[in-house]
Amino acid sequence: MLVQSWANVVSASLQNVWYEFAGFIPNLVGAIIVLIIGLIVAAGLGTLVEKIFDALRLDRFLEKLGLKPYFDRAGLRLRGAYFLGRLIYWFIAIAFLLAASDTLQLYALSSFLSAVLGYLPNVIAAVLIMLAAVVLANFIRRIVTASVMSAKLHAAHFLGTLTWWAIVVFGLLAALTQLDVAVAIIQTIVTGFIAMLALAGGLAFGLGGRDYASHLVGKLRERTESR
Repeated sequence: MLVQSWANVVSASLQNVWYEFAGFIPNLVGAIIVLIIGLIVAAGLGTLVEKIFDALRLDRFLEKLGLKPYFDRAGLRLRGAYFLGRLIYWFIAIAFLLAASDTLQLYALSSFLSAVLGYLPNVIAAVLIMLAAVVLANFIRRIVTASVMSAKLHAAHFLGTLTWWAIVVFGLLAALTQLDVAVAIIQTIVTGFIAMLALAGGLAFGLGGRDYASHLVGKLRERTESR
């Protein structure tokens, strides 16, 4: 009787395992099909987006904005169309992978993939912020250098480079804030930098304009006494 009861328990356990596995197979097949379709759609749309921006000559436009030398220094190729194509590819691939994980009831993986999809817009915004910062820095540097040279002052290139770095650093801090990277530290740095500029400006104005301010006060006193 004991052996028979143990045999019944083992048989029932094996049947439960088989039923669960048999019920899991359709979900697995469905998830694989969804994933394969997603990869095909992602590859097709990614290639389409890349060709569209190649036809629009996006890379040449970025070169005209003055971005190519910075990529060359970093040992990278300026391939904006390829970047956008890969971005679309991974966005769609992750979206279909999320659907597949939901089909398999892998809720932890689904939560992670949802967070990745929600984070991608921040990455795009950060890249756009950095591109805008570099383009603006190049433009402002030319203006500052030309203005200083036209005024026949010294250190025109130094002031232009200093302006460039100031704008790029602020753009980098803004991009890091968009990515939620050390937001509190960045806010502290920016606040301290602005306070430093205000203090330096106040000291420079106070020390440099002290004689002129006393001259103005003296004139005002003389007019008051003459009345």
